Amino acid sequence: MKQINLQEYHDSKQALLTVSDRDLINDALPSVSIEPVKGKGNTFILRPGSTVGALEIGDMSVLIEPKIGIPQLLSLACYALGLYKPQAQKLFDFQKAQAIPDVLALALFEAARRAFGRGLLRGYLTEEDALHTVRGRIRFDEQIRRRYGIPLPIELRFDEFTEDILANRLVKAAMARLRHMTLRSSEARRGLGWIAATLENVSLLEFRRRNVPEVRFDRLNEHYRDVVGLARLILLHSEFESFRGDVRASGFLINMDKLFQEFVTQALREELGVSAATLQSEKKVPFDLDSSVKLEPDLTWWDGRKCTFVGDAKYKRIDVKSVPNADLYQILAYATALDLPGGLLIYAQGEAEAATYKIRHTCKQLEVVSLDLTGSLDNVLDRVKDIACKIKSLRKEAA
Repeated sequence: MKQINLQEYHDSKQALLTVSDRDLINDALPSVSIEPVKGKGNTFILRPGSTVGALEIGDMSVLIEPKIGIPQLLSLACYALGLYKPQAQKLFDFQKAQAIPDVLALALFEAARRAFGRGLLRGYLTEEDALHTVRGRIRFDEQIRRRYGIPLPIELRFDEFTEDILANRLVKAAMARLRHMTLRSSEARRGLGWIAATLENVSLLEFRRRNVPEVRFDRLNEHYRDVVGLARLILLHSEFESFRGDVRASGFLINMDKLFQEFVTQALREELGVSAATLQSEKKVPFDLDSSVKLEPDLTWWDGRKCTFVGDAKYKRIDVKSVPNADLYQILAYATALDLPGGLLIYAQGEAEAATYKIRHTCKQLEVVSLDLTGSLDNVLDRVKDIACKIKSLRKEAA
């Protein structure tokens, strides 16, 4: 299998690609730019955008390493899903595993080993079946419709106490998804094999990315939180499907633009102690008097029907002295439509000085801050506190 190693926002080494390879990468990874090398046929320079992860397509394996490192990436993703525990950051810290699929497989095995150590979780599942002995409730309507005049078997509905429940099904589906990917670690392969054997009597279902159900936790299943959270993370960001004809594509991909927005939103809600109904994400607001144009700010704070803060989260490296005009126009439009004295732009980057833009002929003031994602997740969450203080200040000005 042809191996292509890339790094987020960095030019690759010169890569030999056939026309078919180039077209497959273009279609499967539109965020990756492919530039031909002058004077060399079938030789290209690849530059990934903000999508990172691993993808296998045809006979190619493409790995896109995130700038912040794999453990930090997966910790941010778990936190964005509301699953992260500060003491569990070492879950993804596998020094020998260089590829995301291996790290995920090892982490899933470790989480499953701890969760299953108390025995597989069981629950009641409603079943409908035709049996020769009465169990549960007789489905008289189905018995008459299907077996009129025939006493046996009897159509029944009953509750089965079984391990074939949603939590175990999610873990098994995630295990199967990872098994479709090439794992370089023998330990990771053995770990997934152990999960498969342990969940032998659990149904293997296919969960599409847009339809991964949530599991509610209580004191009886709290020990499953980590393993189910990891399983949902894998299922939400991976896919296995026929890509083009007989070409198969499988992989685990994360859009850093979307992840950064989700992480900032979740972290600010936690730090400010507000709910999703108060600090909303992507709430549509009218721009013109006729409401024919809708805006979708990343962050808005609502006190009842009144908006008291608006902000936008941007995953891009910028120089404070040259914030893109389009971003300033965007936050200014949000502040104008919501009748606020200003707005906040939150960028992902290294440490940088904050910037303030006072808009001419208006009373509006636009603030720019940056969030450094390096270091431990606890360090990142400490930096979020400064942004939370800025939001409180902006809300006071809007009051």
